[in-house]
Amino acid sequence: MDKPYIFITRKLPEEVIAPLTELGQVTMWPYEDVPVAREVLLAEAKKADALLTMLSDRIDREVMEAGTNLKVVANMAVGFDNIDVPVATEYGVAVCNTPDVLNDTTADLTFALLLATARRLVEAAEYMKAGEWKSWSPFLLAGTDVHHKTIGIVGLGKIGQAVAKRAKGFEMNILYHNRTRNEEAERQLGAVYCTFPELLQTADFVVCLTPLTKETRHLFNRQAFQWMKRSAIFINVSRGAVVDEEALYEALVNGEIAAAGLDVFTKEPVDPSHPLLSLKNVVALPHIGSASKETRVNMMERSCRNIIAVLKGETPEALVNTEWLQHKRA
Repeated sequence: MDKPYIFITRKLPEEVIAPLTELGQVTMWPYEDVPVAREVLLAEAKKADALLTMLSDRIDREVMEAGTNLKVVANMAVGFDNIDVPVATEYGVAVCNTPDVLNDTTADLTFALLLATARRLVEAAEYMKAGEWKSWSPFLLAGTDVHHKTIGIVGLGKIGQAVAKRAKGFEMNILYHNRTRNEEAERQLGAVYCTFPELLQTADFVVCLTPLTKETRHLFNRQAFQWMKRSAIFINVSRGAVVDEEALYEALVNGEIAAAGLDVFTKEPVDPSHPLLSLKNVVALPHIGSASKETRVNMMERSCRNIIAVLKGETPEALVNTEWLQHKRA
């Protein structure tokens, strides 16, 4: 029996993918920081039994049609909006992701971004490097306190709950909005459920951690920013398209909100000329929510385990399209 063919769309450490090389023939895109070319992805999909993909890879009907032997797409991410999941199910292809392993790491980054934005840390560091620190003054680069303030978390999933635990350490009041109430989080964390407008009108820090769906696309629009306090700080570590970036820019320029901390954007990588990058009251990061060495290796290893399970005819650890179990390819 021929060994399965596995294509990986970014360069990963050889020692991490060793279990895959033991199982089958592995080909890897030779660059860590350059996305796989579309024509290469399609050519590899024609041969592949499995694809190990990144969020930057568009896995659509064209890829599924090319992948006549394809059995699994393992996305090295929690999100999977780069994959047409219904089409994958239609073609009998399992779609896997890497939830849970990055909850605490992403929560750390979320709270770091909140602190950096509130206390103007990036602006202060650049001020020092530019040689502008000439004297002390009472309000030199004065930011705003985080402790004892009110945080409003939109999307209280596992990452949101991990952020709430960190907020609890700062003695913050915790509000949240979800499609459904999380009564366990209310009991354990003292989180208070409220409507979306109520949260926006009350919170000092609005933290977006909701997944990107048809319902949440541009959830944070002009009306949403107008509901917020003028002193409010907006943090987004979910998906860029949840925010109407033009509306956010206008809200920041017009003083409708005080500042924003952003780890994600609608189009990534972000062009240096993006209007939001021109604002001093914006802290912008290059989508590094889960970017600790430990967590990224865990994500790689879980992606490998997902592929191995499917190719061995087993159920993977993290299956997005559970319908696949009834439609899987032999």
